Amino acid sequence: MSHSPHDVLADRFVRTRAQEALLVLVAALFTALLAQVAVSVPGSPVPITGQTLAVILTAAALGPVRGMAAQAAYLLLGAVGLPFFAKGASGWGALTGATGGFLVGFLPAAFLVGLAARHGYDRRWWTAGPLFLAGQLLVLAIGVSWLRVKAGLDFATAFQKGFLPFIPGGVIKAVIASLLMLVGWKFARPLAS
Repeated sequence: MSHSPHDVLADRFVRTRAQEALLVLVAALFTALLAQVAVSVPGSPVPITGQTLAVILTAAALGPVRGMAAQAAYLLLGAVGLPFFAKGASGWGALTGATGGFLVGFLPAAFLVGLAARHGYDRRWWTAGPLFLAGQLLVLAIGVSWLRVKAGLDFATAFQKGFLPFIPGGVIKAVIASLLMLVGWKFARPLAS
């Protein structure tokens, strides 16, 4: 079976719908796991977490549709009561509250990072790093907009509380995701026909 240059990493290993579904579930669980790596930011309702690392990494590996499905599953599982959000939080209130925009931002970020990966942007360090940083910046932009409205903050305050403190971590996560994807591609082998 030959693979297109437009494959994502998961396409090298997945043959059945059941395998696809399993990968989506594993990606959702991986996001839930990294959500528990949370550090409070003084003066901000938004903690620094490993969630966005999971979002960009799984989106690049799975592609746009599966990557977005994984994040939708993650959000749904957390919304119905599983302790999947940062610091074990759950429920619809977490999605509709002041910090819900950061969670909702996972959906478009996963789709766009997955789409760029489908076009090979995750295979070279000089495109992977900027792609993964851009995916996180999209989450932050949506989150800050939501925070501003829900918390009744002016733009500068919302930006200080929901964007600025997360840039250094975003850069580090982009580097980590880039390295992991480059290693993944180095060892990926096409499926035998």
